[in-house]
Amino acid sequence: MSLSRTASISERETREIRAANASGHTPVVFIHGLWLLPSSWARWADLFAQAGYAPLTPDWPDDPETVEQARAEPEVVANKTLEQVADHTTEIITALDRKPVVMGHSTGGLLAQMLAGRGLAAATVAIDPGVFRGPFLVNPRNRNRAITLTFAQFKYSWANALDEKEAKELYEEFHVAGSGISLAQMGNANLNPRTEAKVNTTSPDRGPLLIIDGAKDHTVPWAIANAAYKRQRRNPAVTEIVKIPNRGHSLTIDHGWREVAQTALDFVNRFVSPGYAHELDHSGPGLA
Repeated sequence: MSLSRTASISERETREIRAANASGHTPVVFIHGLWLLPSSWARWADLFAQAGYAPLTPDWPDDPETVEQARAEPEVVANKTLEQVADHTTEIITALDRKPVVMGHSTGGLLAQMLAGRGLAAATVAIDPGVFRGPFLVNPRNRNRAITLTFAQFKYSWANALDEKEAKELYEEFHVAGSGISLAQMGNANLNPRTEAKVNTTSPDRGPLLIIDGAKDHTVPWAIANAAYKRQRRNPAVTEIVKIPNRGHSLTIDHGWREVAQTALDFVNRFVSPGYAHELDHSGPGLA
C-alpha cells in the first residue's frame, strides 16, 4: 500500500501503523476514554504484543503527549466530539493492511462499538462502555469545557474499589481533563435523535463482541453495561458479557489490570489469530 502521512495522524501513530503493517500480525487498536491518555494502555499493549498481536494506541485529536502536558493545557481537549474521535480512529484503521481487533474503555468502549457497527473490527472488546442510550444527567454549563475531576470525584467514580493509597497513585499517574461535549453527547443520547453516541447494533458486519464491566463500577454500573449487552445480543454475531467481581471503573489501569486484559485476550484468541487477518476494503489512500 502507498504510504504518506496525513495531517491528522501524528508521527507516533504513523510509526505504530507502519510497524503493524510490516509485522504481518493482526492489529489491536486500543481506544482510551475520557480522563485518560493513550499511555494508559501501555501494559495492555505489551501483553498483546507478547501474544503475537500488533498493538496501536491512537490519540483523540490533539491529545497532549504526556500527562504533564495535558494538565498544563487542559483546554485542548475541551471540544472534542465523539464523531471527531471516531473519524480519527477510522482513519487509523483504514491505513492498516488488515482489519484490527478494536478495544476500548469507558467512552472508548462506546467508540469501539460505534466502529464495530461500521464493520471496521475483526472482533471488539468494550470495557465499562459509555452510554449510547441513556440518559444520565450532565451539567449543561460543562458542555464546552475541559472537565477535570477532583481527587474525591475520581475516588468515587473510578477508584471506589481501591484503597486510598492506590487511588491517589492512579490519580497522579493517569488522570487528565476530559471533553465536556463528549460527556454531554453520551448523557443526552436518548433525548437527541441526531446524537453522535449512536451504535448500529444490527450490522451483519459487526463481528464478535465482548462487554466487560466491573461489578463495583460507579461510572458505568452493571445495569448500564447489561443494557448495552441486551441491545447488542440481537446481532447475529457472538455477543458476550462478563462481570469482573470487586472491580471499579479503574479496572484497566489498577493493580488488577492483568486479569481484565487476559479476559479480553482469551476472547480475542477465540475468533482472531495473531497471524490471521480480515482484509479491509480501502476506499482511500493509505499512509506512506
